[in-house]
Amino acid sequence: MIDWVDVGLSVLKIAVILLFMLNVTPIMVWVERRGSALIQDRPGPNRVGPFGLFQSLADALKFLMKEDVVPAQAHKWLYTIAPAFGLIPAMTTIAVVPWGRTFRLPGGRLFEPIIADVGVGILLIFALASLAVYGVTIAGWSSSNKFSLFGGVRASAQMISYELSLTLAAVSALMVAGSLRLTDVVWRQTGYFVLFDTLKWPAWNVFSPAMWISFVIFSVSAFAETNRLPFDFAEAEAELVDGYHTEYSSMKFALFFMAEYMSMATMSAVVVTLYLGGWDIPWYNEPPTALGFVLSALMFVAKVSFLLFVFVWVRWTIPRLKYDLLMRLGWKVFLPLAVVNIVIVAFFIMRGWL
Repeated sequence: MIDWVDVGLSVLKIAVILLFMLNVTPIMVWVERRGSALIQDRPGPNRVGPFGLFQSLADALKFLMKEDVVPAQAHKWLYTIAPAFGLIPAMTTIAVVPWGRTFRLPGGRLFEPIIADVGVGILLIFALASLAVYGVTIAGWSSSNKFSLFGGVRASAQMISYELSLTLAAVSALMVAGSLRLTDVVWRQTGYFVLFDTLKWPAWNVFSPAMWISFVIFSVSAFAETNRLPFDFAEAEAELVDGYHTEYSSMKFALFFMAEYMSMATMSAVVVTLYLGGWDIPWYNEPPTALGFVLSALMFVAKVSFLLFVFVWVRWTIPRLKYDLLMRLGWKVFLPLAVVNIVIVAFFIMRGWL
């Protein structure tokens, strides 16, 4: 028999996450433009609405009204569906990320702020995220443009290289939690490290002496996975005009744009979950009430927002690396370091230090 209350709660959670993800792009476009202007000492958008807040709406209207030009030699079917390969994984992977503390509703029913609390949540994230490379590669090949093709080939090599480091870095956090379920990973970080028998420090993985290498590798690999500077070789406007989406316009181009910012939000949420305690609020141990849920959800959003700002900060601060340095960093530095870090974490667990 269908439990309509559970159905309603599931629909509500899906609507909340969908609303959040759809609003990430316009908000982050404004933050990106204002942030880059601040870093470069210029005004940025300040005409359309107060502080230029409606500039993203104007851009969306421009995309909707712009002519949708399809290259004559393009593979029409693949050219059309390619943007979806980037957008759908970005929107679906966050379904297994917990974004608040559980609490009991007035009727006694337990409300869990996660859409799908599956036992292999992290594997689902990596499986879905790996599909994004198909969108970039197919877009480059189907456009019948050599610059786009070069961008697609670069993206496939880059994303495959850094997915290995990304996955191995996450293994350390999963070993500490003893589970692939992301809710377990968060609960494992809700305790404290006790220093000098008196000082309590949040037991977030990032504060563990054995985990900071994993945190750095995962965070940097996330930049490469989302094709953000200094790893935007798939676009590289100085060399490839605009890379894999050179031939795209109108809403098809906007979908690639949305996928990039949604991927940033998803990767930020995963970093927060694995290393920054998820929704955990340090030194807050109140019972699981509705107030605790609201505060924990706000804490989760604050952490994700900070990491999104870091994405912007890094983009407008660090120049693009050479392509050979990028590949060398992934294969010869991050990959061996991630393996060594797994051994170190295993040693710490064996000695009972984690």
